[in-house]
Order: sequence, then C-alpha cells, then structure tokens
Amino acid sequence: MDSPEIRIDQLTGSRVLVTPARSDRPDDFAGRSWKPGDGDGDGDGENCPFCEGAESATPPEVDADRPDGSAPNGPGWTTRSFPNLYPALVPEAGMKAEAGAQSAFAASGDPLLASSRGSEPDLFLARPATGHHEVVVNSPDHMASITELDPEGLAVAVEAWRRRMRAHPDAAYIQLILNQGPDSGASLEHSHAQLGAAPFVPAAIARERERFTSYRERTAGASLLEDVLREEIRRGERLVAIDDEVALICPWASRWPYEMRLIPRKASARFEEDEVGSAMLHRALGALVEVFGDNPQLNLWVKTAPRGVEHFHWHLDLAPRLEPASSFEMATGVEVNVVPPEVAASELREAIA
Repeated sequence: MDSPEIRIDQLTGSRVLVTPARSDRPDDFAGRSWKPGDGDGDGDGENCPFCEGAESATPPEVDADRPDGSAPNGPGWTTRSFPNLYPALVPEAGMKAEAGAQSAFAASGDPLLASSRGSEPDLFLARPATGHHEVVVNSPDHMASITELDPEGLAVAVEAWRRRMRAHPDAAYIQLILNQGPDSGASLEHSHAQLGAAPFVPAAIARERERFTSYRERTAGASLLEDVLREEIRRGERLVAIDDEVALICPWASRWPYEMRLIPRKASARFEEDEVGSAMLHRALGALVEVFGDNPQLNLWVKTAPRGVEHFHWHLDLAPRLEPASSFEMATGVEVNVVPPEVAASELREAIA
C-alpha cells in the first residue's frame, strides 16, 4: 500500500485515514519512553494505595477474590474492587434532575429540539452524573503492566472484570477500560481496570448497535461482526491469531497503529456473560511486549451490549499508545493511522506466542 486511503469502519461507519507515507517521519513508532516507578523514586510500590497491605488507603471493597477466605479490606486477595475515590459517575443518593432536563436527555433524537416543545430551547442542559465508577485492581503485587500477569493471573483478573460488570444489571451501559502508562490516561501505575456503569448509552455504542440491527434486518438474521470475522479469516492479511473460541485481528479501519481486536468466533452479545478470551488476550499483550519492549503504554476497552439489547457481538480492543492526537483529529473526529493494519498484523503475527 503506497497511497493513502479512506476506510470505513464496518461497526460504526466512522472514517479513518490510513496514510503509510507519514510513517517516514522520524521516531513515529519508537513508543513513548516510560520507566515505571511508584513516584517516590525507589520504584518498589511502597507508597502505592493499590498494593496488598494498603487496603485502608482505598474506599471499602465491594468485591475481592480471597482464595483463603481472608477478611474484607485486608490482605489475602488476588483481585480487589472498590469505588473510585475520584468518580466520574456517582450513585444517585437522592439526586433528582429537573423534569424538562430529564425529558430532553431521554430523547432519542436531538435533545435540544426535545426541550423546545412548547417552550424556548434550553441550550445549557445538565443533569446529575449518576451511576457507578469502580476500580478493579488486577493483582496484589505492585506491577506497572498487565503484561506481567501470567495466563492464570490474567484469567482471574478478566473474570473479576466480568463479575463487576454483572453487578450492575440496571445500568443502561457498562464500560470496562484499562489505561497503562502516563500517556494513556492512567494516574496510578499499579495495574488496574476501571468500570463505569452509566445511565445512558454513549453515542458510539448506540451507533454500533444500530448498524448491527440494520445489517441483521438486511441479511435476514446474520451477524455483522460474525460476517466480518469470517471474511477476515478467509483473507488472512489482517488476522493475527486464532483458536477454537476467539480470533485476534487488526481491524480494517484501525484508528491507531497496531490496534488489535479480540472477537469471539460465535456471536455473543455480552462480554460479562461470556467466558472466553483471556488466553488470547495474554498472547496479544505478549505480542505488544515483543514489538515494543517491556511495559508498553496502552489502552484497552470492551464493547458490550447495552441493557435490553439482544443482537450484538462483544469485542475487546487494545492499542499501544504511540502518539498523541493531532489538531486534525481533534477538529474532525477522523483518526489518522500511519501504519496500515495489514503491516501491523504481519509484524504482530511474527511476534505472537
């Protein structure tokens, strides 16, 4: 591939510019340097609030794996979950939105138009950000990177993610993310995931759901992502790895260099209700270490079905954090990817265990 292309993401309809010529710029793919340390200069995690023994530094736990039956809010855990001390969403606790604002926020179309029925439009709508925002600590040991977990430890962590997602059945949408490294959005280095149980379905998720539904209607019941995956397996050029349960690809319209997507081979609506994927995720993380070295900065996120949605196909995406967003991307919402996914997949296939 020599010339730039505009590609359309099958799941969202979003456009991506794939521009391999821009990879000639110096140091595009070196990755941002990051030497883990706990902030006090010794790198041993002594002051880390997420380490075993520091349980009093966090809010009381809402969930923990305690194989030996140890008491809550003390040592003896393998994963531990608790409310985020600095939440983006907070429990309702009696907060009420104004009736007009509630009607506008609930509108399926333009909320400003909804608020103008019978009155002047309210251009500055707000409502309380109710919901739940939790931290899931992936290990009691002070490790800066999820890549340091062995397959068994990662499987325990992934099951903790799923268990906490299942704990919020009334949320309109549940978003599971993991940030690793200072450029990823992480503020503490000890490996942890975050969960947001939101009272609304984000626009990007709603758009993906609508495309799943539209495709199903046009094809008399077929699954969009299942068909995409079948074709990716047939073509092979963006396939990184596959086993009996899941496949790992670099998406056709990858938004970032070396982005990978883990997809269950059989359509399954909800990540939290499935059991597959942790072994392939471990391999994907290992491939990033092989390509970019220890402790690669990365972002990981799960797309799962909103509440009440039957036809969906969950997937887990991850991407190394190599470059900040440019003004063009911020202005247009169109990502610019300087590494064609076919090139990235080829390198990752060689690197994956």
